[in-house]
Amino acid sequence: MSEKPQKTDAKDYSKTLFLPATEFPMRAGLPQREPEILKRWNEIGLYERLRETARGRTKFVLHDGPPYANGNIHIGTALNKILKDLVTRSQQMLGFDSNYVPGWDCHGLPIEWKVEEENYRSKGKQKPDFRDSAAMVAFRRECRAYATHWLNVQREEFKRLGVVGDWDHPYATMSFPAEAQIARELMKFAANGTLYRGSKPVMWSVVEKTALAEAEVEYEDYTSDMVWVKFPVTSPAHGVLEGASVVIWTTTPWTLPGNRAISFSPKIAYGLYKVTDAPADNWAKIGDRLIIADALAADVFKQARVSAYEKVRDVPSDTMDAIECAHPLKRFASDGYQFVVPLLPGDHVTDDTGTGFVHTAPGHGREDFDVWTANARELESRGINSAIPYTVDENGAFTAHAPGFAGKRVINDKGEKGDANEAVIKALIEAGMLLARGRLKHQYPHSWRSKKPVIFRNTPQWFIAMDKDIAVKGKAKPGDTLRARALQAISVTQWVPPSGQNRITGMIEARPDWVISRQRAWGVPIAVFVREKGDGSAEILQDEAVNTRIADAFEKEGADAWYMEGARERFLGSRANEDWNKVDDILDVWFDSGSTHAFVLEDPVHFPGLAGIRRKVDGGSDTVMYLEGSDQHRGWFHSSLLESCGTRGRAPYDVVLTHGFTQDEHGRKMSKSLGNTVEPQAVIKQSGADILRLWVAACDYTDDQRIGPEILKNTVETYRKLRNTIRWMLGTLHHFKPADRVARDDMPELERYMLHLLSEQDAIVRKAYAEYDYKTVVATLSAFMNSELSAFYFDVRKDTLYCDPPSSVARKAALTTIDIICDAVLKWLAPILSFTSDEAWAMYQPAGSPSVHVLTFPEHLEANRDEDLAKKWETIRDVRRVVTGALELARAAKKIGSSLEASPAIYVSDRNMLATLFDVDMAEVCITSSYEVQEGDGPRDAFRLDQVGGVAVVVEEAVGTKCARSWKILPTVGEDPDYPDVTPRDAQALREWKALGVTA
Repeated sequence: MSEKPQKTDAKDYSKTLFLPATEFPMRAGLPQREPEILKRWNEIGLYERLRETARGRTKFVLHDGPPYANGNIHIGTALNKILKDLVTRSQQMLGFDSNYVPGWDCHGLPIEWKVEEENYRSKGKQKPDFRDSAAMVAFRRECRAYATHWLNVQREEFKRLGVVGDWDHPYATMSFPAEAQIARELMKFAANGTLYRGSKPVMWSVVEKTALAEAEVEYEDYTSDMVWVKFPVTSPAHGVLEGASVVIWTTTPWTLPGNRAISFSPKIAYGLYKVTDAPADNWAKIGDRLIIADALAADVFKQARVSAYEKVRDVPSDTMDAIECAHPLKRFASDGYQFVVPLLPGDHVTDDTGTGFVHTAPGHGREDFDVWTANARELESRGINSAIPYTVDENGAFTAHAPGFAGKRVINDKGEKGDANEAVIKALIEAGMLLARGRLKHQYPHSWRSKKPVIFRNTPQWFIAMDKDIAVKGKAKPGDTLRARALQAISVTQWVPPSGQNRITGMIEARPDWVISRQRAWGVPIAVFVREKGDGSAEILQDEAVNTRIADAFEKEGADAWYMEGARERFLGSRANEDWNKVDDILDVWFDSGSTHAFVLEDPVHFPGLAGIRRKVDGGSDTVMYLEGSDQHRGWFHSSLLESCGTRGRAPYDVVLTHGFTQDEHGRKMSKSLGNTVEPQAVIKQSGADILRLWVAACDYTDDQRIGPEILKNTVETYRKLRNTIRWMLGTLHHFKPADRVARDDMPELERYMLHLLSEQDAIVRKAYAEYDYKTVVATLSAFMNSELSAFYFDVRKDTLYCDPPSSVARKAALTTIDIICDAVLKWLAPILSFTSDEAWAMYQPAGSPSVHVLTFPEHLEANRDEDLAKKWETIRDVRRVVTGALELARAAKKIGSSLEASPAIYVSDRNMLATLFDVDMAEVCITSSYEVQEGDGPRDAFRLDQVGGVAVVVEEAVGTKCARSWKILPTVGEDPDYPDVTPRDAQALREWKALGVTA
């Protein structure tokens, strides 16, 4: 055998090979290339082309959950926006009109806080006096300018991510039309009777001077004072309890001046206990008679340093509600705490910790408030005043409603613990009512903005009722409440993942009335007029002419019009002489963002591209999706649901998709102090936006995601392999001419098999995109392109593609197949690798569509299905695996160099398998120069794979001469006298090349 070509004049046959040729670079250079592609998209009007192309299709609208216009985007924001872009691009390519209008949340405390910090506190300037109309409007304009700046910054950052949308016409909650519509939405709640002014304990930030929604609160470690306090029993009906005290435990001693009741549980066993021994200096004295839950008695006496005690008797819980107590501060302020303290049953009371009793201050706790108001009528009948006191003001200071403590601070302006707790504890000691004290480190609510603890305080606020029958045209249907509507709407919405439905259902079932007011300056005002009633409530003016004047003014001038000098007289008109007062509270920003559907999806004037949406609930086929992080079940999803159900009777969305939060690659929360943050801007600068997009698509977004240097390194490697496969296809297709296209039925089996595999990919990819399952798209396409294409088909077909004559049908069939595959792959990857796919498309189809993104996914690939052929080729590939394993061992043993130096002997014991291989060129499939298939078990030392039974392989050296053109070793080299150093196949190729004017 000779491995060297016949000695002739050295010739360079490379010009006669169909080697790949492309300008698509191996090194992506995405940080430099992507801005050029963005510029091109802008020049061709990509967004406008998408709208034009999709005109008349069924609409799929992803309504943007507005990010806050406050600072640069972070990795979580980038994930959110990229995920939205994956949805909109893929739905467009699935055949929908998928229009994306980006939006921003522009009102609220975070912006107001920043403006105060940057424009006032940092410069030592006094904050404006908002009682001055001019000062208020000027400050609001500063807030608008601040929000506008960051809106523009974030817009460019989002565009750099490759997100396509109507960036020239976004929505903003501070736009004049938006502010007008938000006011109109509020007026609808006033009209249907669910808007009311009430008094409730709300979470209050002393530092920020405003009420906070649940979504604005996070729980952090905090050390609280805890006290065990005696409430002396006074009710004469219980002579056996004479001299006894009910013991309560609380971690908020400052709330005791607001105490009005004690809650107990009918399910708990209580007892009367007597102290029989205690240190002389103890607060608990010998002879003290104390009522405590039996399960907690030992712990209470341990905390009180009681040496010995005895149980006197059971105290039946079914008689507990007849007990009345005196307030423990009765002796401290003779004119302030002389009222009766009743015992009330409460479901929230347990005997897990404490005493089995809960001190109840209706102005300082949600459950306290609920218990007190549920019993208000019965309490009044007993002569007990059910009014809820305002014991703490907006500064966290005690008011005159806390006799003896006025001015003491619960929390100071810096968010630090004030002197109120110690003042109350000292008073309890002086009154002889303190049993024990201590400290407890526990999770306590903090403002997510200021990071300072909040308090519950009773304040006049504006609410939307959850359980009041909604009036429609003045008539209310029993049971038609906001809660009932919301729960019904949840049940007919698609939740992705499905667990979101249970989460938001539980929140709606348990939530209290919706507090929508804030005592701040920057926002849409609660644009109503009220008249005070004698009982502390307020009548809302219902006047369509007044409402119209307000909305029209907001439309033209913005909500600043509400705060202008003379606004009351301007809007009331002829009713200005009546006793109507203008409300100056602003709306909670969740009401703003919850109303976006009204001024974006339903406003054909300002958003014509979204005009004509007819959802399934309207008898149409269009779909509206909301997509945000999982925390928005209590945020934007929640407020949007309530706002829309209250005004339209249904949810504003059909599909709600949620994603988790982004952590570092060790699963830790990202923090600048830990130094584990990943900035999207840095990733783009180093690797490109397509790397971020690929990372997002490959994540399981339904759970928390991880990112860091190693994860990004793996993402870059995945991208590199995908890009190299694309590059090879583009280079190979350089030699493809549409006129050479071969019909499927005329193709070799291998090509028809690859088209079958492509049709399988089509079904997987389409289903995954339709179900928003992008990780499956990445996984299946990566496996297909790496294993089925690069490692199998392209490897097998390189000899045919490079060396076959120009007239070869096999070569043309392979090129036709690769063309079909390339078309599909670039389209399938386009929503994910938006830059790379479009760059490749421009080289693949330079005279075709200006962008891959205006196209739809490939059609009719299912026609290539051939299950019988696929089954046959799976068998062939099993045999190939055995041959490949044998070749690797032979190469490792230095028996052969390349696989073309081998001629494997393949032994097959299964006759059915043998028949399958009958007409298959296994040398071509295994990339060897020749082969031999024999029936039988093969020699004992033959190579076998346990996973492929009945196949054995012995690697022999190929016999013949090495072809100077294809490098195959064959005995036929030199048979053509005109080309003595090549095989007859290569000789024919050279003749055809010569006829084309190309010679070696």
